[in-house]
Amino acid sequence: MKFWAKTIEYYFEAKSNKWLNYFASFCRISLALGFIPSGFVKIKGERFASGLSINHPLGHYLEALYQMDFYYTFIGIAQILIAILLLIPRTVVIGSILYFPVILNICVLAYDTRFEGTRITTFMLLANLFLLCWHYDHLKFVFLTKISTTNQLVHDTPIRDKFPYSFFAIVLSILIGVIIINQHIFDIRPGNAMIECMNGCPGNKSPKACEIFCNCIHEHGYLLKECLKSYHETIAITK
Repeated sequence: MKFWAKTIEYYFEAKSNKWLNYFASFCRISLALGFIPSGFVKIKGERFASGLSINHPLGHYLEALYQMDFYYTFIGIAQILIAILLLIPRTVVIGSILYFPVILNICVLAYDTRFEGTRITTFMLLANLFLLCWHYDHLKFVFLTKISTTNQLVHDTPIRDKFPYSFFAIVLSILIGVIIINQHIFDIRPGNAMIECMNGCPGNKSPKACEIFCNCIHEHGYLLKECLKSYHETIAITK
């Protein structure tokens, strides 16, 4: 309990820091802006990520969504509503809660299809998690059935101007870590288009296998797992 009490104490200290409040505002506005353009595109009935090849693994998914009737529009309306909830201070908590399953699904989808946007979707997921933690003082009444009033700190702590160097150093380290991990997590990516995929072949451990993979995805439109199997088989043969 001492550990939890200390954690709560640090939490309210953070809530009283001017710079961390700025960071929380930056997160919620950035997340909202991330949903507004894509939401309007869907509401208008236009293709999302029009620069993405239809033969790309994610392109298959987005094209299937686009061919839906009102479901595609429904997703767009939901994204706009969630963005609006995030922009309004009084509704930011419910907006953060609704945002989480959507961005988690997008993030998992991006990794599963080896989409180039895995970094940005990871950043968005982390920002959403930060907002959920930032609003713990509201969320505890939603998820905890029994709230202890012992050692609860007063919310009207004076605002502090001290810049949280340690916090932002951790944030920067996490962002750099995400970029580095994403750079090496996959041995090959399909890229958003044929030319982008082929541009990665000269630096690939097997340029020939890479070219076969790119043609498999973008020219023939085969499934990602089939093209990956062909890619690894080609590497095994050419060794």
